[in-house]
Amino acid sequence: MPWGKSGSAALLLLWGKAIRQAKTRDPSPTEMSVEPWASPQDQAAAEHTYRPHSLPSQDQEQERHPDKQCLDSFWNEVETIRQGSGEADLDHGRRHSRESEDGDQEEQWLTDAGLSTLISEDGEDVDKAVLLSTLTRAQAQAVQRRLDSYTISRRQKNKTPPRDVRDIFDSPISATLLPEPHCSDDLSMASVAKSPLSAMTLEHQRGAAKEEFLITDIAYCEQAAIFLKQAKFPQNNTQHKKEDGTLPRVICPKCRLGVTRIQDLSHADMKKVRQLALIDMTALCDILEVDVKRHKTGKRKIPESTLFGVPLATMLENDQKLKPNTLIPLFLQKLLTFLEKKGMDSEGILRVPGSQFRTKVLQENLETNFYTERFSWDDVSANDAAALLKKFIRDLPEPLLTAEYLNTFSSVRDITELRQKLHMLNLLILLLPEPNRNTLKALLEFLSKVVSRERKNRMNLWAVATIMAPNLFLHKAVPIRLTDGPEKGQVEKAADVMRLLIRYQDLLWMIPNFLVSQVRRLNENSNRRYQFYDRRFKNLLKKIQPETREKPEKIKSEMRRSVKVQVGDIVSGSLEFHLNINSRTADLLEQFQRQYIRSPANGKGKMRRNGSAVFPDCALYEVGGNIGEHCLDPDTHLLDLYNSNPTGEWIIRVKSYGGRAP
Repeated sequence: MPWGKSGSAALLLLWGKAIRQAKTRDPSPTEMSVEPWASPQDQAAAEHTYRPHSLPSQDQEQERHPDKQCLDSFWNEVETIRQGSGEADLDHGRRHSRESEDGDQEEQWLTDAGLSTLISEDGEDVDKAVLLSTLTRAQAQAVQRRLDSYTISRRQKNKTPPRDVRDIFDSPISATLLPEPHCSDDLSMASVAKSPLSAMTLEHQRGAAKEEFLITDIAYCEQAAIFLKQAKFPQNNTQHKKEDGTLPRVICPKCRLGVTRIQDLSHADMKKVRQLALIDMTALCDILEVDVKRHKTGKRKIPESTLFGVPLATMLENDQKLKPNTLIPLFLQKLLTFLEKKGMDSEGILRVPGSQFRTKVLQENLETNFYTERFSWDDVSANDAAALLKKFIRDLPEPLLTAEYLNTFSSVRDITELRQKLHMLNLLILLLPEPNRNTLKALLEFLSKVVSRERKNRMNLWAVATIMAPNLFLHKAVPIRLTDGPEKGQVEKAADVMRLLIRYQDLLWMIPNFLVSQVRRLNENSNRRYQFYDRRFKNLLKKIQPETREKPEKIKSEMRRSVKVQVGDIVSGSLEFHLNINSRTADLLEQFQRQYIRSPANGKGKMRRNGSAVFPDCALYEVGGNIGEHCLDPDTHLLDLYNSNPTGEWIIRVKSYGGRAP
């Protein structure tokens, strides 16, 4: 939602209250917390200002820095990639990577962000106002910068420039669509200094904080602007301590509407999430001065293959004919499942190279027989399978992290603040196409399992990240400079981003609360956009019959809500649920299980061999109103949800899973 004077202050106060409550108690099971992982680049700088009371153990030192074996493995992996792709191909991409000078990149950015109507002569003011009505101040500035760059390039070609964003925000239509004043420079340093968010930052700088909080209620770019202003305060004389091995835990407390993950929203709403995430990521990069130059993958001849070198989207399209609703390629599912069963405890898995001859024969055998079900995994070596996994990722015609955002992913290594690194990675994950995002998730889950078996396979987080980084970040379609400069420093930078992806994947696959709120606001404005097409007609109606409609007050008392039930052929109908301030989704589902699924009249669960029943895994969905379809978190407080979307329906359905079994 836009930041007004009162809106931003109230949001910061609420957040400060949540932080104080979290500090006074132990993290609950509903809070997502992981151990932080410091940047090796920042560790070296921190050694001058911070010295631990005792020397770290050998295991801790290996966790913080890559050992010689990791460094050697990294360069062996780079050499393997160079031999497979050829130096000429990598240099060819570098020669053709100059940024477009005629505004094509800005035009493509505006299209991807859902703002193409800003440069279209046919776009109406109401369409532009609806699109811009959800942006914060920093997000709107990012849009304006792209429009300014586009305008300058088009003027050089004697083309009519697009309208200024400020003209659209100042129009009478936007005044109706934007009930709160748009945030301006009124958010002064003094107001930021008094905010709980700023107080938390000051406490962290003094070294007193013992926990990191991942804030998702406020736009990431606005948080970066606040931190940037806070760094200029005259009372802040303490030198900021860079990241080191003693970082606090990262905690993301749940709000009363619960956590929303990527698979919880409909495709239509996820498209809007991607557009808004692109705007916020670009604004965040502008504030942090991070390079966001995007590249396009050149046209390449697709090999006559069924597995290696085939685009992910093509593989999924073919696999879904055999197994509907699958989210990742069937070959990758089988390969990861095999490695989890046979390779987890294999010492040096991923690092020890397989036989080149056996790997080549194995690849040819898979290409011929995988889909005919005549292929057997019984005699496959774990190291050969791991080599095939890395080759599958390298041979994709487009990088797994995409050509558009691969450089931005790699630029995360240069961001100092851990929270801002996670903010950037969270937005970049949301921007990935669905096949790439699901494949990356499956890969990271597998790598996390490898790290969890370190005592047997001798592969810690540094080792896994160092080995896998070249396979994800070096691609002949995109010029990248991971191997330039001092060798050890560049290896640590390359592996740092990979390590963050593995360690923090549970945090990175959630949709920030501010993006969900912006999607709701965008849907609300789109639903009532017809009211603003003819303002003269609306003013005439006001004269005939003054508008007396008031906004409905939020319901605070207890009430009953009708919930639809659609659980296949097991049960259908509706149930009445008694709402109060403490009612949660888990309570409603428990009543449903007790009243319908487990009752003698309706219980029709699948029977196990021992005679017990297996009941379907159901979830509560919010459908309609200001959201398309939203699978609710079990800890969602339903009265708050009703107040947020009073016209939405609640439906109980069987929860669907795609790809690998949950």
